[in-house]
Amino acid sequence: MGKASGFMEYTRAENPYRDEGERLKDFSFLHTQLPRDMRRTQAARCMDCGVPFCQSDFGCPLYNLIPEWNDLLYRGQEKEALTRLMMTAPFPEFTGRVCPALCEKACNLEENGVTNRDNELYLIETGFARGWIRPRVPPERTGKKVAVVGSGPSGLAAADMLNQLGHFVTVLERADRPGGLLMYGIPCMKLPKEILERRIRLMEQEGIVFRLSTPASPEITETYDAVLMCCGARRPRTLPVRHMDAQGVYFAVDYLTEVTRGVLSGDAAQVTARGRHVVVVGGGDTGNDCVGTALRQGCRSVTQLEMMPESPLSRPDGNPWPQWPRILRTDYGQQEAIYLHGSDPRVYETTVDAIHTDQENRICAVDTVKVKKAESGKLLPVEGSLRTLPCDLLLIAAGFTGCEEETITPFSLSADSRGRLMPEDGGYCLGNKLFSAGDMRTGQSLVVKALRDGRNAAREVHSFLMR
Repeated sequence: MGKASGFMEYTRAENPYRDEGERLKDFSFLHTQLPRDMRRTQAARCMDCGVPFCQSDFGCPLYNLIPEWNDLLYRGQEKEALTRLMMTAPFPEFTGRVCPALCEKACNLEENGVTNRDNELYLIETGFARGWIRPRVPPERTGKKVAVVGSGPSGLAAADMLNQLGHFVTVLERADRPGGLLMYGIPCMKLPKEILERRIRLMEQEGIVFRLSTPASPEITETYDAVLMCCGARRPRTLPVRHMDAQGVYFAVDYLTEVTRGVLSGDAAQVTARGRHVVVVGGGDTGNDCVGTALRQGCRSVTQLEMMPESPLSRPDGNPWPQWPRILRTDYGQQEAIYLHGSDPRVYETTVDAIHTDQENRICAVDTVKVKKAESGKLLPVEGSLRTLPCDLLLIAAGFTGCEEETITPFSLSADSRGRLMPEDGGYCLGNKLFSAGDMRTGQSLVVKALRDGRNAAREVHSFLMR
């Protein structure tokens, strides 16, 4: 696949970031695209591997045929490469932007792996630009009606497959715009919303109906032949401190949602970091998104607290290739903080111990404390490490604990100990025509894994309907 000696002849080159000083002025996409000839050169770096780990369980949850479409791209057969990509990838324009590219770290070239994510993005955007992406209207319909509840990654993937299998599909979304996590959980600079809206319009042309501002109720089981619940794992993990109800304390997704609403409407966001001291609790992707968003809003300072120790610069023992490398990474938001303020915003092995408020219940400061892991595995505070930080805006990005009770209780469903709607057999069927998929079934995970779970659930729903 590709050019046998390409990995030795051509240097790895990712799509470059826009300059920090430029991109901090807007919410436009973070990257620029490499030209066509360089994209083909990057595809040439893909080797003819005997065992391509990039499309294994370690590399790609969708099992994309990566060496095959890299070879076609290198040879200039871009339309054929796109066709091969879309055999397994429902929305390459999403994964080409937000996937962490597990495949690249599982590559036989290891840390110097092929730029599969950028190649994927190039192929799908070329397909849209050249008119290769057209509505795929099923030639026949089964007459069966399916409701997909939730329009996040798993919901869209399931709706797409069920529609292609010939069923009548209606997507119910309680928000005012479709997309779920893709619309309101991921900032515009990582996933431009016009890209998401372009896909939604295409799905509508293919026959899928989207009903917005429409929460699901148990009565839909009487109207539809099957109901697939794809409602995510949106119950946020909170902090065990007082004054969580203070003005200026927000969960990360609520903050990111309000900022995205403001960007899309052109109005000022209801929640702003402008002129404020911002503290972000959580060192993951969502915490980084909060840092980048607060900087764009003009925050006065930003500090990101991470309870875990700083990751090593190289793979630790017990984390061999082709596993995802658990090493230190500095993402775009942290890079921008360093550019603006001259220092990394991250503070490790630290959490919030107390929230201080003024007489009007507005947050004004937080106490932070160092933590260390005891032999029992529990994190304990370090004596004498208490520190007070000014804080006008506290953003909690500490992850999620499962699906929301108010969503599943009306259906007489109950989550397991991990907050999941996971059937006992590990499948997708909950009984009474009900199915679950995505983060609601598996717990909080990656977009690409939610896409896979949605497609797998769609196959099970299809089998149920055909029986």
